[in-house]
Amino acid sequence: MRGLEFPSQLLAVYLLLHLRFVGLVFSSPIFTTAMTPTPFRYLFAVVLTVCSVGVIKDESIPLIYFDSVIFIGAVFVRELLIGVALGFISALPLYALQIAGEQTGTLMGFSMAQVMDPSSMTQVSILSQLNFLAALWFYFRWNGHLLMIQAVIETLKLVPPGQISLFPAGDLSLGSWLQEMFILSLRIVLPFYCSLLVSDVGLGFLARTVPQMNIFVVGLPVKVMLGFMVLAAVLPLTIDLIYTQLEKWIEFSLSVIRLWRPVV
Repeated sequence: MRGLEFPSQLLAVYLLLHLRFVGLVFSSPIFTTAMTPTPFRYLFAVVLTVCSVGVIKDESIPLIYFDSVIFIGAVFVRELLIGVALGFISALPLYALQIAGEQTGTLMGFSMAQVMDPSSMTQVSILSQLNFLAALWFYFRWNGHLLMIQAVIETLKLVPPGQISLFPAGDLSLGSWLQEMFILSLRIVLPFYCSLLVSDVGLGFLARTVPQMNIFVVGLPVKVMLGFMVLAAVLPLTIDLIYTQLEKWIEFSLSVIRLWRPVV
């Protein structure tokens, strides 16, 4: 790499790249889990850095001068924020699936049935965990983890390391990100709303025509059975929908990260 002729400069670039991987590993649900020890996750970020240093061939990376402690701290914070932004924003499809699973579980009467989520060590709905694990499996099946690592390397070209700019130069579009997340979760859960609404209407007619029948006892297994039937039909379509969203939100996260590029 021209411009990085000294070992100290190479070490500085590798260290800043490592900080981006640290932010990615500790923020993305693809790589992190609360059951994994923190030293192991940090070691994983080290391994990713070592495996990626050979890819750095961009000659436009400038020399890095650390002239003060404040400058060093500001640069380190900026590099961590880049990794965190990439890991958090690009995981929108997984978050949308979790929200859809929570809503579906409530509709089916599973709001009281909670399981421990090993990635966050919190109580979540059974269907939310099912959606998340199915999406995570296909995410790795489609090499989404490799796309994330490649995206970190791409950030070296979009935002060269060492150029100080702590604050973004424009709107981060986080409002649009939240809006798209809830719209995507609504698209996933909409078939459940429609089918279970029809079942509620049918149970209402049944309650009026056969008042001797205990609708509360009959209604719960009917809604659970209908919900699982809809889930079996909708889940493959949901996975196909998520597949179309992977690269879109990785590119969106890169466009957000580009706002940290210093204005020359």
